[in-house]
Amino acid sequence: MNKQTVVIVSVLLLLALTLVACGGGETQTVEVTRIVEVTRIVESASSDAPAPVVTGGNTLETIRGRDVLKCGGNQAVPGFGYINPDTNEFEGFDIDFCKAVAAAALGDATKYEIRPTTANERFPVLQSGEIDVLIRNTTWTLSRDTNLGADFQPTTFYDGQGMMVRKDTGITSLEGLEDGTICVQSGTTTEKNLADVFRARGIAFTPVVFDDADKTREAYDLGQCDGFTTDKSGLVSQQILMADPDAHVILEETMSKEPLGPMTRHGDNNWGDIVMWTVNCTIQAEELGISSANVDSFLGGEDPVVQNLLGEVGDLGTYMGLNADWCYQVIKQVGNYGEIYDRNLGPGTPFNLARGLNELWTNGGLLYSPPFR
Repeated sequence: MNKQTVVIVSVLLLLALTLVACGGGETQTVEVTRIVEVTRIVESASSDAPAPVVTGGNTLETIRGRDVLKCGGNQAVPGFGYINPDTNEFEGFDIDFCKAVAAAALGDATKYEIRPTTANERFPVLQSGEIDVLIRNTTWTLSRDTNLGADFQPTTFYDGQGMMVRKDTGITSLEGLEDGTICVQSGTTTEKNLADVFRARGIAFTPVVFDDADKTREAYDLGQCDGFTTDKSGLVSQQILMADPDAHVILEETMSKEPLGPMTRHGDNNWGDIVMWTVNCTIQAEELGISSANVDSFLGGEDPVVQNLLGEVGDLGTYMGLNADWCYQVIKQVGNYGEIYDRNLGPGTPFNLARGLNELWTNGGLLYSPPFR
């Protein structure tokens, strides 16, 4: 809790005590609720505030010096970033993109470390230089892109905020949550979107806020809230962890746009380029039909687009200080975008999540790589 929060809470406590002295336990409850809500608002407003930022430098040189990529990730969102209880290893869609960046920068997709971060600490950890890149279900917004000393790289997952409720409530729309309680994670765009959307629709509600995804899900699953909100992909991944997954339903309404992707620090444009083109490498490879299984068969061909992508001709890699075959290594060791998606979220996984907007532009989606030329 920051100093401003302490001052506000102190004033409200005095007010609450004064009102109680005038009589009425009901009034005391109202004032305590207001204290919690004001505290929450102040802390939420400061969650995206600037912190001391390490800028400049040569991130690629630093990574090569330590021979490992430090990637900020998640440990509580199955399908995207979590610790597999069977292997005790990090797995997920976002984790695979950490591996892809390691393959590009170091030529070895195994040379990475995941620094698990909460929603509230992820930006300071990046700003301070503790990690090299943040790849953790992070929404690209104007304030984050301009106010945090960081740059967003290409969107890896186009998402939108949703709402989960229990089937037996019969709720089919957000309006059905009038005067209800909603579990939401602090320090996220989710928390702010929830307040904005419900205020705009005139829906009264009480937020029940937690500092990580596990606590938020667990509280909802235990019946502490009438609804549970986060990105729809997050709802899908959290649903399988509930005591009775079939007892819940995700409403059709989408409350926001949530473009998720990697984030790098300001001041090292070359490192930002490396992360950017690593993502583009996976997208371009899928568009060309090049996968980890068949990439070797494309070597030695005559298609100049493929030759450029795999580093057989030209010097595209040297522009970023990388080896000529950096994209080949990404594809060979990690796979193209479709492989990464299917391995973590697609058919054969517990989620079976349709690609939707995350299809290639040639299939009606939004994924589009600039030319490798």
